Amino acid sequence: MNQVLSAVIHKEKKFYVAECPEVGTVSQGETLEDAIRNLKEATELYLEKFPLQKRFRPFVSFFEVTVPAKTPRG
Repeated sequence: MNQVLSAVIHKEKKFYVAECPEVGTVSQGETLEDAIRNLKEATELYLEKFPLQKRFRPFVSFFEVTVPAKTPRG
C-alpha cells in the first residue's frame, strides 16, 4: 500500500537535511533529490519494523520573530 507523507527540508552547509514529521525519520543528501530519496529509504525501512498506528497530516504554519540587530565589533 502506498501512502503520501511529508518532507520538511532545510540546507545545512553542504547537505540538505530532510525530515518526515509523520514518522520522525531524518536523512540527508548533497542535493534535494538525494535527501528525499534517502528519506524515503529510511522511512520505508523504519515502517517495516514500526508500522504507523494512526494517520495524520501535519499542520504547517508560519510565524514571525524579532531578531536582535547585530552590533558592530569594535
